Amino acid sequence: MPLAYVTHPACSLFDPGDPHPEVPARLAAINDHLIALRLLDVLDEIAAPAASDEQLLRVHDTAYLEMLVAREPASGTVQLDADTWLSPGIVRAARHAAGAGVHAVDLVMSGKASAAFCAVRPPGHHAERDRAMGFCLFNNVAIAAAHAITVHQLKRVAVVDFDAHWGNGTDAIFRDEKRVGIFSTFQDHLFPETDVSSLPGRIHNVALAPHATGREIRQIYHDVLFPALNDFRPQLVLVSAGFDGHREDAMSDLEMTEDDYAWLTDEIMTIAKRHAKGRVVSVLEGGYELSSLGRSVAAHVRSLLSD
Repeated sequence: MPLAYVTHPACSLFDPGDPHPEVPARLAAINDHLIALRLLDVLDEIAAPAASDEQLLRVHDTAYLEMLVAREPASGTVQLDADTWLSPGIVRAARHAAGAGVHAVDLVMSGKASAAFCAVRPPGHHAERDRAMGFCLFNNVAIAAAHAITVHQLKRVAVVDFDAHWGNGTDAIFRDEKRVGIFSTFQDHLFPETDVSSLPGRIHNVALAPHATGREIRQIYHDVLFPALNDFRPQLVLVSAGFDGHREDAMSDLEMTEDDYAWLTDEIMTIAKRHAKGRVVSVLEGGYELSSLGRSVAAHVRSLLSD
């Protein structure tokens, strides 16, 4: 079965403008690296559908959706907060970003794809039920997880989040949902600077010291998070794939490399094959230094391709 590469042109069309770091060139950098390494030749490229209101409303409030549509500008930008800007076309792009995760879940659950990577923007894991934040409008991974437990009736869906920033939105949405487990690392005292706690057996949040190396982060996954993920026995693994922990990315102080992302993905795939028939859906989150982003995603995709 092929690896699905789910994306949509709308995700490259909106532009918050300078000095915002969440720019269209992020997806172009990924695409360029996949072409250069001939990886795109072996992927099944699929256009992401737009998420329906029903799919979005499993994790977001009606009034919140209505607010985004009402405030999206015809030109220029509107700031929802210091980090999250609306620009023309962003709500359409966000619908396709959310729809990518939903469609990818359907593809792997039906056996039409071995696994999937969703090359989409805006990112999602900071978005809460009624609040946009951290560049995120809709929580793409949460919407995919809600689809998996509602439509596919899964009892154990895991979210592995290795973005440099804590996925506060995903945590808040699923804190009381026993069918979803969260396994997350992030830099301590980095955005969002809120209290972070874990729930034994189901939500595992591990804060990393600034300047933590790839070797140190691998050890934490080996000793703590991957044993917990194995114990959870996921039927599907969703990945909030943020690459802003790379040592070349100024958005964090972590010191990861593309080899570390490849190792993480290899280990996730091993666990998914053990418990979930290899079903993994990865959705792009952060990563803002274009060269390291492209290289890291290429390494991640190569590992997702592994048999």
